[in-house]
Amino acid sequence: VQLQASGGGLVQPGGSLRLSCAASGSTLDTYAIGWFRQAPGKEREGVSCINSVDGTTYYADSVKGRFTISRDNARNTVYLQMNSLKPEDTAVYYCATRQYSDSCPVYGMDFWGKGTQVTVSS
Repeated sequence: VQLQASGGGLVQPGGSLRLSCAASGSTLDTYAIGWFRQAPGKEREGVSCINSVDGTTYYADSVKGRFTISRDNARNTVYLQMNSLKPEDTAVYYCATRQYSDSCPVYGMDFWGKGTQVTVSS
């Protein structure tokens, strides 16, 4: 599976961005898809996950109520809608997949895409 993340950019605090993760080489319907981020000097952390079993979604406490993950199997794409962005959301965002999984462990994902930079600053 090849993954391509896009949609990052510079946005002011309180603004919104929508990240996309387009997959090729395989359909995503049997994969759990996760969004992760890594800020300078920090470890990579999980942001959100949508599982392959029943579409259940998970969010880090820091983004609950602000971020929404969704998948469009017809387009083989997963999205991360990010609202009410804060400066602490600044990071490189990555998408990754894990087949037949109900979770997205940061050290257990099978395939990773290149990241997209999100910068929240006035």
